[in-house]
Amino acid sequence: MKHSALLTQAKRLSVLSLGAAVFALAGCDTLNDFLTPDRVNYKATETAPNLAVPSDLSTADISQRYAAPPAVNTLGGTASRTKTPQGNLTLGVPTAQDPYGMHVETDGDRRWLVVDGRSPDQVWPQIQEFWTDNGFTLKTNSPQTGIMSTDWAENRANIPNDWFRNSVGKLLDFAYSSGTRDMFRTQVDRASDGSTDISITHSAMEEVLTGQDKTSSRWETRPRSPALEAAILQKLMQKFCLTEDQSQKLIAQARLAGAKVAVDQSGGTSTLDLAEPFDRAWLRVGLALDRTNFTVDNRDREKGIYYVHYSDSMADLKKEGLFGKFFNSNTPKPTRQFLVNVKPKADAVTQVGVVDANGQPDNSSDAQRIVSLLHAQLN
Repeated sequence: MKHSALLTQAKRLSVLSLGAAVFALAGCDTLNDFLTPDRVNYKATETAPNLAVPSDLSTADISQRYAAPPAVNTLGGTASRTKTPQGNLTLGVPTAQDPYGMHVETDGDRRWLVVDGRSPDQVWPQIQEFWTDNGFTLKTNSPQTGIMSTDWAENRANIPNDWFRNSVGKLLDFAYSSGTRDMFRTQVDRASDGSTDISITHSAMEEVLTGQDKTSSRWETRPRSPALEAAILQKLMQKFCLTEDQSQKLIAQARLAGAKVAVDQSGGTSTLDLAEPFDRAWLRVGLALDRTNFTVDNRDREKGIYYVHYSDSMADLKKEGLFGKFFNSNTPKPTRQFLVNVKPKADAVTQVGVVDANGQPDNSSDAQRIVSLLHAQLN
């Protein structure tokens, strides 16, 4: 594990000017003494620098599919719990195929939860509580678009409980960093059979020390963790009232999903043909976009459009660093928005392509690059 460059400077400062404080605080408990190795803990993230990536999504009311009820009511109300054959309660509606009222599907290393008999607005409040109860700040909370994303958060469980942390670290807690940041994106979709699909995507950054004396640093993208995504999906199932054993069983018994993807160049531009109905193709395209460097700004399921732009997470993270807001006064340059179109082509076949504002095929090299990236992710 690498400490931040600021930590190195803070330690040196502590030796010169905070020696007395070390001894005064040596017998005190730290704010994070309860942490143990390998434990995931984001609940103390308010002590971390503000490294939020400003990726707000539009909350325009593009569809009544996820429209919130009047403010006098709780979003979606409280769904009545039902009993599993084992006798415990579950948020889903148990069936012969799904005795727990839900199941997990998988496509490659991606998994998503299917909650039977529940609409997106019925599960939305529980998902929102799940993230906030686990110490996350929600950057995007849009039931209208079915997208919920967290701010960049530091896993405080990665910080060692050493002498510096137990003493000077209490005074300069903001300077003691695990050197990693995680962000999670939840996508909630209504399926044609009345169930709800819930997917969780992980993004990660790591601060790497540079220079001969390791006093400077840079942020680098870390690979997403399918294992962490699965673990959080399992915890979400427990929020939905399943036991730990039941949620582990559903992860282990995830059902294979996905269909073959073919490239069609007959129209003079490249599009993709997915051998599956629109509902399933819409979900898989959204998951595939999450695996690329393109961020979904908005989406209109009725029109079959994902509005996306290229996102450089590392640049945004640097810009929003501890002192970034003081020294960076440049207004971010807007990036071009692309329209990824998902539409039925034939029975159980869905076409995916990039179109312009007029709905015509986008023949630009950037648009074709998006198609190529989607093809690689969907296969």
